[in-house]
Amino acid sequence: MWRHHDEKVVLATANYIGKLECGIIRWPGELYREAFRAILSAPNDAALEFVNARSRRAAVRLEKVDRQSLLRGTAALGVGTFLLGPLMALLEDLEDAEPEPTPTRVGATDIAQIRTVTRELASWCARYGSGGLVRDTVMTSLRSSARLLGAHCPGHLRAELHSAVGDLAETAGQTALDANAHGQARQVFRFALGCAEKAKDWPLRANVLDSMATQEIRTGQPDEALTLTELALVRADDRLTATVQTMLHATRARALAKMRRVNDALTAIGAAEDHFAHATPADDPPHMAYFTTAFLAGNTGQALFDLALLGHHPERATDRFSTAVAEAAAGKVRTRTAWLTKLASLTMATGDPLQAAIFGHEALDAADTIRSRRVTEVLRELLRCAAPHQHLTEVAHLRHRINTLLTGTDSR
Repeated sequence: MWRHHDEKVVLATANYIGKLECGIIRWPGELYREAFRAILSAPNDAALEFVNARSRRAAVRLEKVDRQSLLRGTAALGVGTFLLGPLMALLEDLEDAEPEPTPTRVGATDIAQIRTVTRELASWCARYGSGGLVRDTVMTSLRSSARLLGAHCPGHLRAELHSAVGDLAETAGQTALDANAHGQARQVFRFALGCAEKAKDWPLRANVLDSMATQEIRTGQPDEALTLTELALVRADDRLTATVQTMLHATRARALAKMRRVNDALTAIGAAEDHFAHATPADDPPHMAYFTTAFLAGNTGQALFDLALLGHHPERATDRFSTAVAEAAAGKVRTRTAWLTKLASLTMATGDPLQAAIFGHEALDAADTIRSRRVTEVLRELLRCAAPHQHLTEVAHLRHRINTLLTGTDSR
């Protein structure tokens, strides 16, 4: 591009090339396409699998997916809530990019690529939130991967294919949930649940049900959340690792705390800690690698936060959030920011408002780089908790910064 057009190359990094290879970027700019054709001796764009989404539209129909098999996979649940009918609407909603023809065969390499894309997209969401390009990219990747279920796959790989697609769907559901796109999140979670059931991947099934429970908590339905976690815990001892059981009991504690069942919530926290003490990370599936000491502290801290606002041991919630913030992995920017904001709200409501303002300013420094409706929600909560102390200069400044950030977020 520099040699022929005096154009400085600004995008051709290893990361950019990787996105082209994975199909995340489908239609690079004209000069980039020309350069790739020349360097790779390709006769045209199609030879490099570059596809212009605007050139034509092709609907992806549910009939291409083994719908009856997927439905049988969820029949054991015995409830209509988890049927995969909404998958049709999901796929139709995601037709904003031109799909490639469905491969006639799917093999181990394709499954490995789905796993790799899932890890990368989960990492993006954890660092940047669900806004901007992240959510669109995740949903496009899910649509493309879901179509592979209609291709021929060797029998010994079929379960692994459903598991890989289900894992990507769970990640996509989390992205939609982070964006408060609750209708889409429910559709995608149901699809993920069907895939997990079809694959008999019990840890993935538990992870999906836990995500669904988290959504119910966030939408004010803790009783539904409790049902989902208890469903996931059926036959837990012979199906689920200690870490997976830890995750589920921590979410149960959050639901019980929302229901003001104080003793039951504390019992669930104790169960989560007991299971975590016996966890063996080497036994866990790869998608559970995120659940560390920091996540245990953060999730149980959220349960204790609700109990603290009822007057029960706020210092315990403070300790949990402090641990979560201190031990959060470098890439978990979104989650760490949410925990730090919750710590600021708790301290503002039950402790020293000046210390709370320090926590709040630190959270805002990170929040400005994130596009997450979840982070926006906890910032609004901090704004409310700070209102009684706005006569203090430090708190007034914090509230001004939050309002400024929220105004910018609402305008995007």
